[in-house]
Amino acid sequence: MRNTIWIKNGKFTKTAIILMLLLPVFTSVICLCLGRMNVPAADVLAALGDMLFEGEGSSRNYSIIVNLRLPRILMAIIVGAGLTCAGDSFQSLFSNPLATPDILGVSSGTCVGAILAIILSCGILETQLIALAFGLCSVWFTLRIAGRNESGSIVYLVLAGVIASSLFNALGSLLKYTADPQEKLPEITYWLMGSFTGAGFREIFVGSPLIIIGVVIVFLLRWRLNVLSLSEDEAKASGIDLKKTRMLFILAATVITASSVSMCGQVGWIGLLIPHCARMLVGSNNRYVIPVSLSLGASFMVAIDTLSRTISVIELPISILTAIIGAPVFISLLKKTRGDLR
Repeated sequence: MRNTIWIKNGKFTKTAIILMLLLPVFTSVICLCLGRMNVPAADVLAALGDMLFEGEGSSRNYSIIVNLRLPRILMAIIVGAGLTCAGDSFQSLFSNPLATPDILGVSSGTCVGAILAIILSCGILETQLIALAFGLCSVWFTLRIAGRNESGSIVYLVLAGVIASSLFNALGSLLKYTADPQEKLPEITYWLMGSFTGAGFREIFVGSPLIIIGVVIVFLLRWRLNVLSLSEDEAKASGIDLKKTRMLFILAATVITASSVSMCGQVGWIGLLIPHCARMLVGSNNRYVIPVSLSLGASFMVAIDTLSRTISVIELPISILTAIIGAPVFISLLKKTRGDLR
């Protein structure tokens, strides 16, 4: 039944395409209306029109919508879609439904860079750049540990990721131990829990290009993930260069993860939960899973960010909400699928 609604004759139905395109847009417009001060949808659309056509509207509404909420929602869309895409890639690449975007240690390296930048009292933009640089360095470090792998097995990469993650976690703990407990340590702790508080158009301009490039690569080559998820002999029979293809997906997914974490801190569950939700809707074919995941991931992250800034007087970290919501949903998915996850 699910495939007749979403897929027909090997292609997405018109209904599916419309749903995938409108879901993030509709969610974003609704979330632009919500906050400490609710704004009617008509005023939201008017403020967006003023931004696009340089008109003059209500300065209060314009400031709330365009300067405060819109950058957060744009960043949430980019990060949500990116982390979901990275999670999809790793789960298919490693044939492991529990694989997450930080499986190769990139998040740990990115966090070390952010912690160092906060200790050095860098600005938001500088913190993002340093975190991104450390994240990319952690990817290089992981690949260097794995070394040459003539057999093409990905076990070496996973083990290298565990080593790199442990090392960078230790470095991060050391930096936190030396940080000022009155000023720097609370700021570090809050950043590590994930937040879009510092979102701005400059930050989006710095961090989003690598995410978009990585997502485009995975999206265009998503059919190859079906081949990589097969057994070694079956994959070799397809005729593609397995080693280069795997490395391309690994680099794309890790760059996405590093850029996402550098923009908003650590955000869990998105890259694990949303791909499973997409598979429940369209099956396990990555030609369909990736597009559906992008739409669901972007929409879910926007909704989570809106909850984080409206559910309490004090803004809640994103990772807390994703865990509170994601864990029960994932348990429900496990009960429904049982041993069908492959």
